[in-house]
Amino acid sequence: MPSMLPHDHGQIIERYADHMPKTEEFQIVSDLFKQLCDGSRIRIFWLLCHCEECVMNLAALVGMSSPAVSHHLRQLKAGGLIVSRREGKEVYYRASDSEQAQLLHRMIEKMVEISCPTEP
Repeated sequence: MPSMLPHDHGQIIERYADHMPKTEEFQIVSDLFKQLCDGSRIRIFWLLCHCEECVMNLAALVGMSSPAVSHHLRQLKAGGLIVSRREGKEVYYRASDSEQAQLLHRMIEKMVEISCPTEP
């Protein structure tokens, strides 16, 4: 069978062509990874993986203004990584139970462990 690639380098890449996810599927992954472009957003997400909290308390915990925290919360919510519930006038946020959110949480914790080892 002739090669479908312009150059035959003896590689096995052609075997993967039929199994490669669609462009749209890679875009979904890219959109999820965009959530990682800001360290403050990652900190907020990490906190919400461990507790449910309101904007004011999150802002105090991460040392940011409430509007800045709200901005990050909107992005995390749009990405499906967090959910919210209203109780009276207060809105509480927590990490979503989605597989993506859980995987991202484990990945963040592992990366912190790898890149920030504790001293003996």
